[in-house]
Amino acid sequence: MKAVVMAGGEGTRLRPLTSSRPKPLVPILNKPCMQHTIELLKRHGITDIVVTLYYLADEIEGYFGDGSELGVNLIYTVEDTPLGTAGSVKKAQEYLKDDTFIIVSGDALTDLDVDKALAYHREKQSVATLVLQHVDNPLEFGVVITDESGRIRRFLEKPSWGEVFSDTVNTGMYILEPSIFDYMEPEKNYDWSQDIFPQILADEKAMFGYVMGEYWCDVGSLQQYRQAQYEMLGGQTNLPIEGARMGGDIWIGAGTEIDPSAQIIGPVCIGKNCRIKADAHVGPETVIGDNCLIEEGAILQRAIIWDSNYIGARTQITASTVCFRCMIKEDVTIQEGAVVGDRCHIEGGSTIRPLIKLWPDKVIEAGSMVTMSLIWGSKWQGALFQNLGVSGIANVEMTPDFACKLGASYGAFLKKGATVITSRDSTLVCRMLKRGLIAGLVSVGVNVLDNEGMPLPITRHTIRSSNAAGGIHIRLAPDQPNLALVEFFDKNGIYLSTNGQRKIETIFYREDFGRTDADEVGEINYVPRAIEQYSQDFFRHLNTEAVQKRNFRLIVDYAFNRISGVLPQMLGRLETETVALNAYTDPKKSPKTPADRAELVKSLSTYLVTMKADLGIFLGDDGERLTVADETGSVLSGPDLLAVFAFLVSRANPGAQVAVPVTAPSSIERILQANGGGVIRTKTDVRALMTTAAESRQGIALAGDMSGGFIFPEFHPAFDGLFAFAKLLEMLALQEMTLSQVRAALPVYYMATETVPCPWELKGRIMRVLTAESEGTNTELVDGIKTYRDDGSWVLVLPDASEPFFRIYAEAANQDAANELVHRYTMKIGGLKTVA
Repeated sequence: MKAVVMAGGEGTRLRPLTSSRPKPLVPILNKPCMQHTIELLKRHGITDIVVTLYYLADEIEGYFGDGSELGVNLIYTVEDTPLGTAGSVKKAQEYLKDDTFIIVSGDALTDLDVDKALAYHREKQSVATLVLQHVDNPLEFGVVITDESGRIRRFLEKPSWGEVFSDTVNTGMYILEPSIFDYMEPEKNYDWSQDIFPQILADEKAMFGYVMGEYWCDVGSLQQYRQAQYEMLGGQTNLPIEGARMGGDIWIGAGTEIDPSAQIIGPVCIGKNCRIKADAHVGPETVIGDNCLIEEGAILQRAIIWDSNYIGARTQITASTVCFRCMIKEDVTIQEGAVVGDRCHIEGGSTIRPLIKLWPDKVIEAGSMVTMSLIWGSKWQGALFQNLGVSGIANVEMTPDFACKLGASYGAFLKKGATVITSRDSTLVCRMLKRGLIAGLVSVGVNVLDNEGMPLPITRHTIRSSNAAGGIHIRLAPDQPNLALVEFFDKNGIYLSTNGQRKIETIFYREDFGRTDADEVGEINYVPRAIEQYSQDFFRHLNTEAVQKRNFRLIVDYAFNRISGVLPQMLGRLETETVALNAYTDPKKSPKTPADRAELVKSLSTYLVTMKADLGIFLGDDGERLTVADETGSVLSGPDLLAVFAFLVSRANPGAQVAVPVTAPSSIERILQANGGGVIRTKTDVRALMTTAAESRQGIALAGDMSGGFIFPEFHPAFDGLFAFAKLLEMLALQEMTLSQVRAALPVYYMATETVPCPWELKGRIMRVLTAESEGTNTELVDGIKTYRDDGSWVLVLPDASEPFFRIYAEAANQDAANELVHRYTMKIGGLKTVA
């Protein structure tokens, strides 16, 4: 016996699932719907199968091939023009003319007992046997009326409720004799229910209806698509489910890793090579395809997730479908009945409302509330560059091919023949991505000097000292260890200007980079003597003798970073007595979150007191930033550490200028004024601080931010935790002070801060209202709106450049007053959002 699988339908009611694939290839429990049908036929001994095709025929042929991998023989017939449900089978008559054959649908789900249906057909000696099923709502199907013997008496295609005389419907599965072809001519359009079966009925030939008792679902709507999978998970079919069965109703594919703290509530089917991270909640009634990554705290309930998807931390997906290769970032909410098409990119904090459909390749900006389906067009998330550079989920968004294109774009910006310094952190994924960047650079004729796995401050110095046109450093992003961050530098080793970034972005999106001829490809060499040159310049700008005479006893935590291969030699030259903690490179142990760093700093403080050392230093962010502990074990970081450096620099250089961001406390002004100096306020982003340090003609002795980053422009105009550490020792030695004495001399300040979510589309309107309200007051517009009050307090409202937030900062005479000021503006923004 042979079979015909009808696989020509477009599945328009399932769009966007079927926007780029035929309905038979839509997966059900991680297997194409048609594959369930083929495997069912094989289990009943039917291995010769004709497949009728029309819509996206190549997709189906390419997936199943000749059927040998499934143990069957597939023969394809393709309609050039639609021939109808019966005409398409007539086209395959030469393969079916010798015996009884069965027609089944390639886009419906069933576990029909073919043997029982065939026995019924033969018992009735029927020319055509229609497989029937009782359904709750027959309006979308052809209703069939039979007599007591099962003989068909009447057809009614898709009736209204007034015409429904039965709940027995045609499933589209038929068992037929070859004589059925006598009713058709080749290459003409025929439909079984409208043309052939009524004619058989008129000829009073034997035509019976077999009411099946097994499972059948037409999968004719997006709701039915999800429901079919819930029912299959719930055991309502006899169809096999792939994967190892765990705990009764949980199936897990090979190679999948599930964190012990993740909660899996059956019934659930998880595909192969997935990773479910800590505290994730999966189930019930959830399907996850192959090669998916589910981040910490994500919640998936009654969700259908196809292959190769990334689900961000704390994202919630409820009773929705997510198609292939989607990128869904952190804190996204996808509500019931929504569908996310292939390759969609949903940024963090977004909400997809119920029943919304996103067609393939749509991009949703961070913090968006999607209330309408997106069908036409595509919306990019905005700038390629955000914050410190270009970032993306490592080896998911930030892939080798992406890195290659990015490198080529930067190279095209610099022009052929330029030289670029490259470096990376110690992780394997950044090594891989750096090689992609290098390949892109040399492909457009740019030469590369590779600094390998060098700490970032040394790479910045190398760019300046080697007269390179620029540089690239790639590392895992601070506080976001799943993101790879590519940072681009100009010839001074500081971040590219905004104008430069826009030019690279334009080249990237237009792919406007010309590949060179083979004999003009750029050269790749290694940087010679990078550490030696850095060290020479380092000590040229340091009073080494003063530090040596002080005989500091130090505790240094290298945080498993490559700085441990550089700094010990320098400290040896300074003749310090140093105890090193975590002084070897291990990317897996290096701190990746604020909590990780806090734990190491706490341990550093304990060691410091126990060993009666003078100073403790924690070096983070690839050597750019530092946290300090004094001899009592008290930790100095953030604005406290900024004040320490400002105090020491102002005493060492009376009249000096210090650059700080607008968020820094006003105590910095009081510190500088005491020694005849001044403060230059900059925007909060580090690029502004570095640019000010590099270009200022006002004699800036120090630039520092609120996160432990310090610049001494006389050395180089970029953050350098190693040099800042050495300068701290020098200044303490020359001024004959301990760190605790410096701390005691600092003026007291009280600050508060708050983050307020705000949709992108309301930010501009709120800023306009706040600006209008500030007219006539003492207001500063360096970055955001900073309003000074008569009592000396101030409040700053700062719209975040890359996230849908406002950040509010305030300083006042006491902590309660600062908290109250922040609360007042938080409520004000909340009220403006409501009005808007």
